[in-house]
Amino acid sequence: MPSIFSKIIQGDIPCYKIAENENFFAFLDISPLAKGHSLVIPKKETDYIFDIADTELAQMIVFSKKVANAIEKAVTCKRIGIAVIGLEVPHAHIHLVPLQGMGDLNFANPKLKLSKEDFEEIAEKIRENF
Repeated sequence: MPSIFSKIIQGDIPCYKIAENENFFAFLDISPLAKGHSLVIPKKETDYIFDIADTELAQMIVFSKKVANAIEKAVTCKRIGIAVIGLEVPHAHIHLVPLQGMGDLNFANPKLKLSKEDFEEIAEKIRENF
């Protein structure tokens, strides 16, 4: 059975897409820690990030860097934090989170409640900078 992320890639579930290429897909997290919090996923469904082949994992990091650079230009932040947890969805993914301070990358923090318009505006700003 395809993961929720595979369904997003296939267009079966809507998302606020930021970027994609032949191997990777980036979109806004719908339960963000900060405005611009995004996910980068491989199109090839793999549960555990360290099961991804070395060359593909390196490419995923380079793609994530491009997304992070676009986020940093689109939203006010000091840095972009990166996290890989991998417990909530059985499809490898990288969280890119705009940070103001050390505590901002704590997934126990309350999630933002953003409107559809907020998500669309943020996604558009990031796409413009990608």
